[in-house]
Amino acid sequence: MGKQTIIPFGPQHPVLPEPIHLDLVCEDEKVVDVIPKIGFIHRGLEKLIEKKEFTDFVHIADRVCGICSFIHGMTYCMAIEGVMNIEVPPRAQYLRVIWSEFSRIHSHLLWLGLTADAFGFENLFMATWRIREHILDIIEETTGGRVIFGASKIGGTRRDISNDKLKDILKELEGIEAQIRECSEVFLKDSSVKSRLVGVGVLTKEDAYKLGAVGPMLRASGHDYDVRMSPYAAYQELDFVPVVENSCDSYGRCVVRIKELYQSCRLIEKAVAKIPEGAIETKIVGFPKGEYFARSEQPRGEVVYYVKGDGTKMLKRFRVRTPTFANLPPLLKVLTGCQLADVPILVLTIDPCISCTER
Repeated sequence: MGKQTIIPFGPQHPVLPEPIHLDLVCEDEKVVDVIPKIGFIHRGLEKLIEKKEFTDFVHIADRVCGICSFIHGMTYCMAIEGVMNIEVPPRAQYLRVIWSEFSRIHSHLLWLGLTADAFGFENLFMATWRIREHILDIIEETTGGRVIFGASKIGGTRRDISNDKLKDILKELEGIEAQIRECSEVFLKDSSVKSRLVGVGVLTKEDAYKLGAVGPMLRASGHDYDVRMSPYAAYQELDFVPVVENSCDSYGRCVVRIKELYQSCRLIEKAVAKIPEGAIETKIVGFPKGEYFARSEQPRGEVVYYVKGDGTKMLKRFRVRTPTFANLPPLLKVLTGCQLADVPILVLTIDPCISCTER
């Protein structure tokens, strides 16, 4: 065994969009052990359930993460609807799918841009984020927000999208998809990109399952698990099939996210084609009593919401398990044995959101 050096990585680092903090134990340029340190930006959001009424708390859930804002708020609403046996109108269920998939597109485009920037491909970074701006414009037109959408509501949605606007969105989406295809070709075929991703950060199918990986991290290791296969929102009516890759490396995670961009476009098209007329919300009567787990598929993977009510306007308990938290053990696995220069890329391949993790 050679001389070991402990190198602190984060919480501030030029490559990292999130303040993750790792102590890397290195022998020369090889990482032999990783010690994570979380809690740097703990915000105490779960404690706020004692001070906010359950109907207002959806605004706190929206702010668990700025990138996955809509799906966080939606999943909280799903948990309360489960406790109170609230039936959400069909049109609202389809609107939830549409906004969820737009969230996924903008999150994956953000990740692609950050990854390009991580290995110094600044033109690709700018091109990817330019496309993302078009998605954010659509989100802003339909919800009023670019970061926090505020469209989720217990019993449905706060806003509707007119059928004419939905048709206009599909036309815009065609042009956006063409731009995505042009950018994605670089990620998939460029030799400089592949040299940084192919064969780097291998997570075997067995390890991915054993360590509890979720999202693209799991599906790039050969598992066809995606919470959208479960009956929530309107996904069960849209013939959903997960994107799976078997390369088990960083390149596979990139491929999964790129294919999910196209998949999200198809899901939006199907949702617009099938969306029914009708109300967008159900009136809430009473207070939550009991407990419920709700799950949904964030861009980063499965998120789990737990709520417990005692029949009053304040919930007794609120708990979130975010996908980044689930992906930390797999991250430590792929970091152990890697080269020091590959650490930033490998951290990015789980698409980390430390704000989500520490809430």
